[in-house]
This record gives sequence, structure tokens and C-alpha cells, in this order.
Amino acid sequence: MTAASPPEVLRAPLVVEFPFTRSLGPVQSAFLTGLRERVVLGVKTADGTVMVPPVEYDPVTAEEIRELVEVAPTGTVTTFAWNDHPRPHQPLDTPFAWVLVRLDGAGTALLHALDAPGPDAVRTGMRVRIRWAAERVGAITDIACFEPYDGPASPAREPAPHDGSFADPVTGIIAAARLDYTYSPGRAQTAYINALAERRTVGERCPSCHKVYVPPRGACPTCGVATTDRVEVGPVGTVTTFCIVNIKAKNLDIEVPYVYAHIALDGAGLALHGRIGGIPYDQVRMGLRVEPVWTEGGRYPDHYRPTGEPDADYDAYKELI
Repeated sequence: MTAASPPEVLRAPLVVEFPFTRSLGPVQSAFLTGLRERVVLGVKTADGTVMVPPVEYDPVTAEEIRELVEVAPTGTVTTFAWNDHPRPHQPLDTPFAWVLVRLDGAGTALLHALDAPGPDAVRTGMRVRIRWAAERVGAITDIACFEPYDGPASPAREPAPHDGSFADPVTGIIAAARLDYTYSPGRAQTAYINALAERRTVGERCPSCHKVYVPPRGACPTCGVATTDRVEVGPVGTVTTFCIVNIKAKNLDIEVPYVYAHIALDGAGLALHGRIGGIPYDQVRMGLRVEPVWTEGGRYPDHYRPTGEPDADYDAYKELI
């Protein structure tokens, strides 16, 4: 007699990506605009330390700092790590070293890439200089990388004061944030996803507090015990809370405004998220009874629509808000 094989746990690649927009204050604006003009600026703190990259508040006193100074484009490697397999969009597409470089005149180190033929060519204390990008726009990538510098060692230099004034200053940046990873939902959510393919919604009950979690998490976060008793809930549920969305999301073919809601499916111990359709957005309300409308192929509910039943009494769902 052989033991039954455990069910396969799902795995899939997942990408989280969004543009991050940030406005710049006077210090960061001067720093990034300076890079565009091949000028490296730092700030001098109350104790005389020159910080590169610059910060807006003294890390010791927390006071605002604005005294800008110019440092040299040459410096010294303080520590490094070899990157044998560059990832897409990193500074170089060939193996390189991540280095912390203390530029001449600075008291702190700047993290960037060093173009070197191999790990044996990199060492703490080596002299390097900035290799500027051919096209500069006012971003940290205006420093293409560092490269070994065989010139004479520079004597300690006093940073030159700078008023931070440049023509057409950079006042904001847009950085693309992206995270690529392989996601596994685990045993409990694998069963939940597989049930959705059959147009069923399955949760798991805590054996201690008896709350039914949908989607299931594999363990009760309140009692700290495993949840192994599977329970089918819904498909009908109740809107507990909701919001009206007025901003159109990229790559989402849904006209605004629309409603996104917490929906407590019948038999569930907490609400899940879902979009409400089939009703004008300004008629959605707490207590509205809804049912799922499945996507083509039935992999998951596309949205929820009113069932036509009378609204649920507030006391029936107040603990699920």
C-alpha cells in the first residue's frame, strides 16, 4: 500500500511594478541638477562632516541643513562586493563591483557600480573616478559608473562652497519600482484557487475560535493554530464597506467611477475584496446583497452584482466590518 501524494502546491512568477513620483526639495534638487552638469554636491553638517549623497536633515542633531559644497569626481573605495550576474536595468550589463566610494572632500561614501575586469582588480583603498553618462538628465544614473583611476593621489581638499543655483533645475523625479519574484500561495490558498476554478469559494475554519477565513491562510492569526477544516462559503454575500474609485488604473479596462468593496460571503468569518458591478456606483450601499459574476472560463469572479434580495440587517454583518 502506498501513501497518497500530497496535492501540488501552486507556483507562478509575479511582478509588482509601479512608477514612483517624488518632488525634490532644494538639497536633492541641487544634487541631481548638479549631476546633470557634471558637478557633485554634498552638504556640510553642524560638526563639519560633508555628506555625499546629501541629506536634508542632520543625522545627529535632526536640524535642517542647507550648506552645499562641491566635492571632487575622484575618490577612494571603502568597501565592495562583486556582482557576477548583473540583472536587467543595473548600471552595467557585464560583471561589475558594487562599491562604496568616499569622494575627495566628502566624509561619507556613495554607493554605485565600478567597471572592473574582475574581482581581483578591486580592492579597498583603490582610487577611482566618475565616468559620466553621455546623456544626462538629472538623475543618479548621470553617473554611469566609477572606473579605476591611475592618476596621482589627490591631497586632502577643502570642499568648495556652492549656492546650488543651476539653470532649469530638476524639481522632481519618476522612478520605476519593480519587483520580480516567484510566488507560492501555500497549501491553504492553493486549495482556495483550485476551488475557484470550479466556481466554488472555500475557506478554512479555526478549530479554536471557529472563525472561517476566506481566503484561507493556513493558520488562525488570532489563535495561532493550523486551520485544516475546509468550509465552502457563499456564493452570495453582503457588502460591508466600500469605496468609489475615481482614478483609472493603467492596463485596467474599467471605466471610472467604479466601486470596490469588502464582501462578507455567507458563512465566512471575514470579508474579502471585490468590485461591484451591475448597479450605478452611487447606489452601492452597506448591506447590499451580491453574487459573483465569473470570468470567462470561470477562474475567478470578475465582479459582484446585486442579487435583488432585501439588504442585510446591520447587526448581521457589523462584526465583519
